[in-house]
Amino acid sequence: MVRPHLSSPLLSSPLLSPRTGPDPPASSSFVSGAVVAPVVQVGLRACPRCPRCPWRLLRLSPCRRMSEQGKGSASASAAAPAPGSDTYKGWLFKWTNYLKGYQRRWFVLSNGLLSYYRTQAEMAHTCRGTINLATAHIDTEDACNIVLSSGGRTYHLKASTEVERQRWVTALELAKAKAIRMMNDQSDDSGDEEPASQTDRSEIQGTLKILVSKLDDLSTCNDLIAKHGAALQRSLSELEGLRVPVEGGEKIKAVNERATLFRITSNAMINACRDFLDLAETHSRRWQRALQYEREQRTHLEETIEQLAKQHNSLERAWREAPTLVSSTPSAPASNKEGSERPLKEEPSDEDEDTEYFDAMEDSPAFITVTATENTQHRRSQSNLSGASGGQPNDWNQDDHVSVSCNDVSGKELQPRRQRRTHIPDKPNYSLNLWSIMKNCIGKELSKIPMPVNFNEPLSMLQRLSEDLEYHELLDKAARCDSSLEQMCLVAAFSVSSYSTTVHRTAKPFNPLLGETYELDRWEEFGYRSLCEQVSHHPPAAAHHVISQRGWTLWQEITIASKFRGKYLSIMPLGAIHLQFHSSGNHYVWRKVTSTVHNIIVGKLWIDQSGDIEIVNHRTKETCQLKFSPYSYFSRELPRKVTGVVADSGGQAHYILSGTWDDKIESAKIIQSSRGGSGSEGKQKTVYQTLSPKLLWKKYPLPENAENMYYFSALALTLNEPDDRVGMTDSRLRPDQRLMEEGRWDEANAEKQRLEEKQRAVRRRREAEATDAQDEGKEYEGYQPLWFHQRRNSITGETNFVYQGGYWEAKDRQDWSVCQDIF
Repeated sequence: MVRPHLSSPLLSSPLLSPRTGPDPPASSSFVSGAVVAPVVQVGLRACPRCPRCPWRLLRLSPCRRMSEQGKGSASASAAAPAPGSDTYKGWLFKWTNYLKGYQRRWFVLSNGLLSYYRTQAEMAHTCRGTINLATAHIDTEDACNIVLSSGGRTYHLKASTEVERQRWVTALELAKAKAIRMMNDQSDDSGDEEPASQTDRSEIQGTLKILVSKLDDLSTCNDLIAKHGAALQRSLSELEGLRVPVEGGEKIKAVNERATLFRITSNAMINACRDFLDLAETHSRRWQRALQYEREQRTHLEETIEQLAKQHNSLERAWREAPTLVSSTPSAPASNKEGSERPLKEEPSDEDEDTEYFDAMEDSPAFITVTATENTQHRRSQSNLSGASGGQPNDWNQDDHVSVSCNDVSGKELQPRRQRRTHIPDKPNYSLNLWSIMKNCIGKELSKIPMPVNFNEPLSMLQRLSEDLEYHELLDKAARCDSSLEQMCLVAAFSVSSYSTTVHRTAKPFNPLLGETYELDRWEEFGYRSLCEQVSHHPPAAAHHVISQRGWTLWQEITIASKFRGKYLSIMPLGAIHLQFHSSGNHYVWRKVTSTVHNIIVGKLWIDQSGDIEIVNHRTKETCQLKFSPYSYFSRELPRKVTGVVADSGGQAHYILSGTWDDKIESAKIIQSSRGGSGSEGKQKTVYQTLSPKLLWKKYPLPENAENMYYFSALALTLNEPDDRVGMTDSRLRPDQRLMEEGRWDEANAEKQRLEEKQRAVRRRREAEATDAQDEGKEYEGYQPLWFHQRRNSITGETNFVYQGGYWEAKDRQDWSVCQDIF
């Protein structure tokens, strides 16, 4: 086998000649691992000048000096250019959580941003996180640790050696200083999009440089193939003219050597072409996505401009018609004439300066809301333009936005009331020992595994259900409304207010025992009485009934269905809520949305509400569509956002509702609507012009020290207050719940287990009685709730439990002999 020398034609080519400057990156190499075999067969030797070794281009085995340099730390060997350059890469260990500890991640420092990936291959498609060094604080803990703090988050990183840690710290400090300079050099009108555009431009320029380099390599390989092909052709021609066997042997060796070199170069070109195509394909998809995004943004901008133009024309026509209509009305006061003629001196475009636009609900026809200015409201109140309210002039008045009958009481009425407690014992700071829970589960059936009270709050599900009445004054106010549409707005606000207490309440309430009840008697203070009873255990179902002397009755049967999906738990309340007003007979029905508890396994628990609520007035057929937008890390929408539209029986919108389920809900009356063009998704948009929004509901602030009292609201603090007049089955008398509230959690766990075992024994006894009755041919009635019975609802067609009476009469007599001993 012939060994090629340094004077070989391949080494004399420009492709493999010693280069000046830095070595090409690994991604620009021509020959894959599959080409090493033929090179070794011809006995190629590595160049002794390691930094400029031409054989590195063909991915041969590294020489001894390069091997010794590669024996360093993983982060040191993988880190690319020096810390002073624009880009710095390498392996670091990142702290994740207490279960996994430090995990190895590939970090890339570029353009003032530190990004990390699980592997180098993820750089093309998945970034696990990015830290903006311009606003980050860099600190060091010990010899190998780096601490980065940015945007309220802290990242703990660890290098393999102290030297490597120092290199990263130097690179991070230089990148931070450069990022701050770039931020200071930007003009004030560039906005927040300038750093992102600068990063995109740098990335595109870098990609173009790599593509140009690949094209140069392809051109060089093409020249080499042509050169070696011509030499091989000459050698073959000479071989044909040979007559002497000795000369023939030498020529044959030369032909073999040239053929070997030709094969190596061809493989190099094939691999270079493959690298080029892979790179072009990857960035082509990225550019296509960017182009598609720009097209969508352009389409959205065109649609918005078109809607603005239509609104401008509509307002201009109304402005021109208003003075004529007013002047033709002889009974109009002089002051009104002056007020209507004054806008003639103004520019029509001034009306659009205070316009606000809101995105539409995804699952309903898209709409844009325009808030009218005072001048527009005044002019429209004097005109007879047809609108959402039927075109009557009175409907356009701002004072008519909320009728007088609905506006006479705001907030809680001030009446003499019983003094109730305002605090409970602070929550103990007990650590949750997972092993103590797991060891108690060994050898037990799944249904008998006791869940410790560490996951609970000292309230039962029946009490949590009664918390929906915290903002009962919304229903008191709605009962006094003459307009059913305004009444619908208040009912919608009440349906949203029931979720306001869940934003910090991540603990689980106690599961009620079968037959357990809870009463909330506020008859003397607020005029209502509430009663809940656990009517079924499998599946768990609770019936609720509220009667108010201020003109309304509410009842519901709620069954909880839950699905565990790994990282989060979805809780889906099943069952309809009914609300009826006595004077008008308006009967409203709606259902609850899905509650999602995130970070079940690892991380801080947090709750989100998502889904749609449709409230229907079955007497007038008026509806309200509410949408609870789910939280998204990538969304620019307001977190916990709620939007809605109130429409009449014909589907014509009259009010727009907006706000958040943890803070407030506002309503704005629609004074005009117009249909726009189709959006990018094919949905037709509607432009609503409304009056200024009015506050319907505002959340009460939490009591002082609420964070140490399970984040209970003022009403929740009173729910478990002892009362000696309640029934024997009331949740206030449940011993495990009372012990937990007092901070005696160990005793509460033992008592909870006793109650659950007692309930299982009662269920086994009932099952045995049912079996005996079946054997004897008798009918077994089974368990029947004490205060509720099943009836078919004429509106929904569902069979559910409704209040049958007798509880409040038994309380007046203090006769609880019909109650069972469940505690």
